[in-house]
Amino acid sequence: MKAVLHRQLQHGRDAIVWKTEGLGERALRLPRTPTGTNLLGLVKHCASVEIGYFGLTFGRPWPDASEVPWLAAWTSDAPDADPQADWYATPEESAEHVLGLYRRVWAFADATIAELPLDAPGTVPWWGEDRRQTTLGAVLAHVLADVQRHAGHADILREGADGAVGLSRRNDNMPGWEAQERAAYVERLRGIAEAFGD
Repeated sequence: MKAVLHRQLQHGRDAIVWKTEGLGERALRLPRTPTGTNLLGLVKHCASVEIGYFGLTFGRPWPDASEVPWLAAWTSDAPDADPQADWYATPEESAEHVLGLYRRVWAFADATIAELPLDAPGTVPWWGEDRRQTTLGAVLAHVLADVQRHAGHADILREGADGAVGLSRRNDNMPGWEAQERAAYVERLRGIAEAFGD
């Protein structure tokens, strides 16, 4: 079971990184939703999530805390901390740096996953007292769901950025339509929705 969960986690990781390929710094950082969601921010957030859940939860801190200063706010009383600091890259954090960090986080998280059994106990300091105690299996399922959710966000953000779509490098999972066929499909759906008139 651990291997299946881990494989699905890696699929989500790969999808998020793939959705950034071929875009420049501006396009990767540009907020594409009213709440500011951006592609590079999704990568940084997922890196943060994996450091926290596969590291801090199991007493395995990230080797260089100064590299991820925004994580201190998760486990300490930091009233001046930016609550969104892991959702965007600062001007000093290049796309190459953030993507490189995420890939290094994979190795860090994978070591925890490989070395501990699914029933290994852990403590999530930022969860409520009544549910802080957990296991690697529960954390793996939680992070898998989170990363896959953000991979879906990345799908939509990338389509909004330049129209690129697809499930993975090997399979776009799209019906092979020409632009005119796709436009007709979208108009058909618009017509269905407009018929409700609310």
